[in-house]
Amino acid sequence: MSHINVVDYAERLLDAHGAKAEAEAARRATEATDEQESKNWHEVREAIRRLRAERGHFNG
Repeated sequence: MSHINVVDYAERLLDAHGAKAEAEAARRATEATDEQESKNWHEVREAIRRLRAERGHFNG
Protein backbone atom coordinates (compact mmCIF):
# COMPACT_ATOMS: atom_id res chain seq x y z
CA MET A 1 0.00 0.00 0.00
CA SER A 2 1.42 3.38 -0.91
CA HIS A 3 2.02 6.08 1.70
CA ILE A 4 -0.80 8.14 0.18
CA ASN A 5 -3.24 5.25 0.53
CA VAL A 6 -2.15 4.63 4.12
CA VAL A 7 -2.78 8.27 5.05
CA ASP A 8 -6.10 8.27 3.18
CA TYR A 9 -7.29 5.17 5.07
CA ALA A 10 -6.11 6.70 8.34
CA GLU A 11 -7.99 9.94 7.70
CA ARG A 12 -11.15 8.06 6.72
CA LEU A 13 -11.02 5.92 9.85
CA LEU A 14 -10.51 9.01 12.01
CA ASP A 15 -13.50 10.67 10.37
CA ALA A 16 -15.68 7.57 10.74
CA HIS A 17 -14.57 6.28 14.15
CA GLY A 18 -13.02 9.26 15.94
CA ALA A 19 -11.16 8.20 19.07
CA LYS A 20 -11.81 4.53 18.27
CA ALA A 21 -10.03 4.69 14.88
CA GLU A 22 -6.74 3.33 16.18
CA ALA A 23 -8.50 0.39 17.84
CA GLU A 24 -10.38 -0.30 14.61
CA ALA A 25 -7.12 -0.41 12.62
CA ALA A 26 -5.61 -2.73 15.24
CA ARG A 27 -8.64 -5.02 15.02
CA ARG A 28 -8.38 -5.16 11.25
CA ALA A 29 -4.65 -5.93 11.49
CA THR A 30 -5.40 -8.82 13.85
CA GLU A 31 -8.18 -10.15 11.64
CA ALA A 32 -6.19 -9.81 8.40
CA THR A 33 -6.08 -12.93 6.27
CA ASP A 34 -2.45 -12.56 5.21
CA GLU A 35 0.80 -10.99 6.35
CA GLN A 36 0.76 -8.11 3.85
CA GLU A 37 -2.78 -7.11 4.78
CA SER A 38 -1.82 -7.15 8.45
CA LYS A 39 1.26 -5.03 7.72
CA ASN A 40 -0.88 -2.53 5.82
CA TRP A 41 -3.25 -2.13 8.75
CA HIS A 42 -0.34 -1.68 11.18
CA GLU A 43 0.89 1.12 8.91
CA VAL A 44 -2.58 2.67 8.95
CA ARG A 45 -2.59 2.47 12.75
CA GLU A 46 0.75 4.29 12.92
CA ALA A 47 -0.56 6.94 10.53
CA ILE A 48 -3.59 7.42 12.79
CA ARG A 49 -1.26 7.99 15.75
CA ARG A 50 0.68 10.61 13.78
CA LEU A 51 -2.48 12.35 12.57
CA ARG A 52 -3.94 12.42 16.08
CA ALA A 53 -0.72 13.94 17.42
CA GLU A 54 -0.72 16.56 14.65
CA ARG A 55 -4.33 17.41 15.40
CA GLY A 56 -3.73 17.53 19.15
CA HIS A 57 -5.82 14.45 20.01
CA PHE A 58 -3.44 12.66 22.34
CA ASN A 59 -5.91 11.02 24.72
CA GLY A 60 -8.76 9.99 22.48
